[in-house]
Amino acid sequence: MRAQAGQNGVVEYQTIAKPATAELEISRSRFLTRLERVESEADARAVIASVKDEHPRARHHCSAFVLGPDGRTQRSNDDGEPSGTAGAPMLDALTSAGLSDVVAVVTRYFGGVLLGAGGLTRAYRAAVAEAVVGAERVTRAERQTVAILAPYDVAAQLEAEARRRGWRVGDARYGEAVERDFAVAECDVEALRAVAAELSAGAAQVTLGDVAYVDLA
Repeated sequence: MRAQAGQNGVVEYQTIAKPATAELEISRSRFLTRLERVESEADARAVIASVKDEHPRARHHCSAFVLGPDGRTQRSNDDGEPSGTAGAPMLDALTSAGLSDVVAVVTRYFGGVLLGAGGLTRAYRAAVAEAVVGAERVTRAERQTVAILAPYDVAAQLEAEARRRGWRVGDARYGEAVERDFAVAECDVEALRAVAAELSAGAAQVTLGDVAYVDLA
């Protein structure tokens, strides 16, 4: 699934839920791929550095990453392979899969056989594509955060109703009453407010928070 745009811009996109790996052997060269979810360039570069530390004897550690709801930030690095034969096809594999907030690192152990520019391009793209196939995906979407303070019995009913409707239920803070966080699409804010009012006979206190991207269950 590619990012889907609404009236206010991109509202949802896909990333990976957890790290994924793959290994290909082509003409005696080994291509080891690691995909990881990241939130910033600094995070992506930290993953690349970590892979290099794990494989100090490998000849190349080529990389590509895509960041942001609209995938606007894109970087790639050939790490010593002929220009355009590694990073660019790796990046293409990520963007073609519709993924963002993800970094791919392909470690190559040279097998003594030259693959040529075309062979390298196909190998690096295939290495990332193989990891993408095995990755667990998750959709991220814009959601309005809402905190609701309500008595314990009402809070339990509200949580159950929210889950039934597919609204995201977040953390809770307990005191004389329960303050529970929810995350809903902007179009559902009034519905959530109405449910809280109905269950509590108008006693629930509703506070709107920030709009942020969250993982959908």
